[in-house]
Amino acid sequence: MNTTQPAAEAELVGIGSMRAAASWFIELSALPRHGEVEGLDQDFHRHLNQLLPLIEELATRSDSDNVPAKAALAGVGEARRRLTEPEAAGLNGEVARVKRLARLVLALCDHHDTLTGVTLCLVCDRAIEDGQTSVPYDQASPSGGAARSGRIHADCTNTVIRTGR
Repeated sequence: MNTTQPAAEAELVGIGSMRAAASWFIELSALPRHGEVEGLDQDFHRHLNQLLPLIEELATRSDSDNVPAKAALAGVGEARRRLTEPEAAGLNGEVARVKRLARLVLALCDHHDTLTGVTLCLVCDRAIEDGQTSVPYDQASPSGGAARSGRIHADCTNTVIRTGR
């Protein structure tokens, strides 16, 4: 990492890496080896232990009636409870438990982005910086409502994204 890189940017790189690892594991269709699951369990515990104080600090800086801050603090409480969940029996049980940790990592990354005002491109998962051209994105669901709404980079408009994320 470049030592001249601003701390906030370095933090975003870390958040992006955490998000990528958690997303990859959640979307994994094949059953991984037990050793790999153990390693990811350790990674997600480390990520959560980094995110928890960061989210708490960001949330406590907000007004007491700030709904996103309250939601973030609720997410912090849930993550703290899940961190103490014992190892599950069997590989399938352990994969399910570690996927729950990965979902918490994603949720806390989302809370971080909300509390810091970062807007991520829904296609490439990179921050949409000031001055970059972006467009609104609504994916229609079969029931007629938007399944996901947000923004994407103008350059990402012709990119195919996977659903079920």
